[in-house]
Amino acid sequence: MITNKLVNALRFLSADAVERANSGHPGMPLGMADIAEVLWRNHLNHSPENPKWFNRDRFVLSNGHGSMLIYSLLHLSGYSLSIEDLKDFRKLKSKTPGHPEFGVTEGVETTTGPLGQGIANAVGMALAEKILAEKINTPNIKPIDHMTYCFLGDGCLMEGVSHEAMSLAGVLELNKLICFYDSNGISIDGKIDPWYKDDISKRCEAYGWNVINNIDGHNRDDIDQAIKKAKVSKKPTMIVCKTSIGYGAGAKQDSESSHGAALGSEILSELRQNLSWPYEPFELDEEIYQHWDAKPAGMAKEKKWNSICEQLKTEDPQKYDVLTRLSANKLPEEFNLKFDSFIKELTQNENAFATRKSSQIVLEFLQSNLPELIGGSADLSGSNNTNSKSSISLNENADGNYIYYGVREFGMNAVMNGMALHGGVIPYAGTFLVFMDYGRNAVRMAALMGIRVIFVFSHDSIALGEDGPTHQPIEHLTTLRSTPNMHTWRPSTLVETAVAWKNALKNKEGPSSIILSRQNLENFSVSNVKDLELGGYFVSENEEAKINLIATGSEVSLAIKAEKILKQDGLVCNIASIPCLETLLENEDQYKRIFNKDKTNIVIECAHPNSWYKHTKHVIGIESFGESGTGGDLMNHFGFTPEKIATKVKKLV
Repeated sequence: MITNKLVNALRFLSADAVERANSGHPGMPLGMADIAEVLWRNHLNHSPENPKWFNRDRFVLSNGHGSMLIYSLLHLSGYSLSIEDLKDFRKLKSKTPGHPEFGVTEGVETTTGPLGQGIANAVGMALAEKILAEKINTPNIKPIDHMTYCFLGDGCLMEGVSHEAMSLAGVLELNKLICFYDSNGISIDGKIDPWYKDDISKRCEAYGWNVINNIDGHNRDDIDQAIKKAKVSKKPTMIVCKTSIGYGAGAKQDSESSHGAALGSEILSELRQNLSWPYEPFELDEEIYQHWDAKPAGMAKEKKWNSICEQLKTEDPQKYDVLTRLSANKLPEEFNLKFDSFIKELTQNENAFATRKSSQIVLEFLQSNLPELIGGSADLSGSNNTNSKSSISLNENADGNYIYYGVREFGMNAVMNGMALHGGVIPYAGTFLVFMDYGRNAVRMAALMGIRVIFVFSHDSIALGEDGPTHQPIEHLTTLRSTPNMHTWRPSTLVETAVAWKNALKNKEGPSSIILSRQNLENFSVSNVKDLELGGYFVSENEEAKINLIATGSEVSLAIKAEKILKQDGLVCNIASIPCLETLLENEDQYKRIFNKDKTNIVIECAHPNSWYKHTKHVIGIESFGESGTGGDLMNHFGFTPEKIATKVKKLV
């Protein structure tokens, strides 16, 4: 029967590629192949000729260790992934890396591997679809109308991030999200009963999900009917599929031994016999390719969608223009000019603000001018100042622009990654800098994928005060600056904060972190705003100076005051502010001016000093945890007053 051949093509491409690489995970592809075949051939709307078609269904492999399953699906469906690419599985610079990677393989929607984050990304994709549908669709014309499908396993559900994201999905009623739980009862350490007995169905029901139980994951009719039911639900759906890991693999079926290692020639031979597979490794007949080829159907669906867009252009040209712009991930045509004018106005504001308040002032402008900017906070909106007068709760209004994530830092970050991957929206959200650790891996994944997500981290130093060392970040700036492809902005004034936001929005190739103070910071004038965009600039400069005092954020005003004390003692200093070290490093000439080899360069930052030693041997920082007390008392205790900074500078020179 042809259907069996189509399913088994997935199984053997996967198992043979793992065997050739002598590395990988054959068990999951063998177990989920039936589900994948039904979904991809009967339900998934996609276009291999145009993998970025905006209204395609999104497919996420949260259990990313089974990557050969998606590579086999992409190859058979007609994407730009050849048999030779499959043979190169897990080789350096191949299009088939060990875990799926966004930007490496056409058709892969997100990088997965760290379990649980894929389902959170899928929640973000479904949320982005819902947001855009509300903004663009009309009662008669619906150019935004697609599903998000996600495969996940026991490991994903054990990870806490799945709880955070799935709970949020239930609250937001993301009914276009359909998940398939690969319920095979096995993880790396063996049968999961001794360590995992969650009733997943009841758990999902408690979240407000629709649950379709006890589906035979190897019965295509059951799977097909379950998907049809899920599509008409008003809630997100979990389809619980009972499967056998390593299906057909003899003694390795239903065993952890098929999870994370090649099956071996003997078991592979037995697998071929059990599934009546007559072909040699990587050998398929033309009939299999013809039945799998999704290109004609994909082009037809895309053509139909294009006609829907033309109808929208006629009925509502304004919405059509928004769709065209957002689907291309472009900012409004006049936006940069408007933002520059806004920043120019801010230079006239001489008030002292906490930079979290400065950020809120900037967000008021941004939310009024960027409908695609979707904000949020992990239950700290009033502290992070991530909301503004223009914020409308998405939790209560489908046309909103602000999400109350609750205390779900990891889920929030991973959901934002999914929103950014979907496209058409620009997500940002906030928490305290110290709680970046809760969602750290999603921050890393954003950088790894090179996607535009804006992380807002407030309460950035010991100066936050009485909440004590549990809430006072020390090592976090070093962690962020050590993350490849991350731009970390720590502004010191209202204008620097606006420039940080401008650059974060402009950077489409990776995430940005905007680091904000709790306390008010003294303002100072800037002669040329364009200098700020270099990532570092001189606040004051003197030809006679032999010392460069270099600071970030709240310590810039300290450096300015310390310089006056030092001047009285005959030490002439330049003052430099570095709101973003990564941006400064991209501007080599400016970097060499600030870190001048002919001067004594001293960095002042109320954080761990490790991110600076590459640039200078002189750093005034903190290498211990903080304490509980007023912000002023703590700054004095740890030596961050103008007088104590001046004393330390004298010792260094």
